[in-house]
Amino acid sequence: MFLRKRLSGVARKIVTLVAMLLVLAAFIGLTQLTGSSASSQGLAIAGQSVRRAAVQCYALEGSYPPSYEYLRENGYGAYVDETLYFIDYQFLASNLMPDITVLPQSMNLGEGVE
Repeated sequence: MFLRKRLSGVARKIVTLVAMLLVLAAFIGLTQLTGSSASSQGLAIAGQSVRRAAVQCYALEGSYPPSYEYLRENGYGAYVDETLYFIDYQFLASNLMPDITVLPQSMNLGEGVE
């Protein structure tokens, strides 16, 4: 109350404006932090999904699948949104775990390169 009496009308408006800007900046910062965390979790879940499906295929068929498409077509539960993620599936041999890399689609730099 003492502060209110001492500040003029213009000064009060400036203090209020600064406080509102600080709250807005904090809100924007937290929103960006949350979005980044959700994105990295989605990437991890997509990679786990493909790896789990490859292991399930190995357990049921006795060999690792030759491609990511094989996992999708044969119902092993590897459903990754390919508009968001790029799946690099490198088949090594039927008895070796494939090299599986999942990247955000925006990082797919090799697209269109022959």
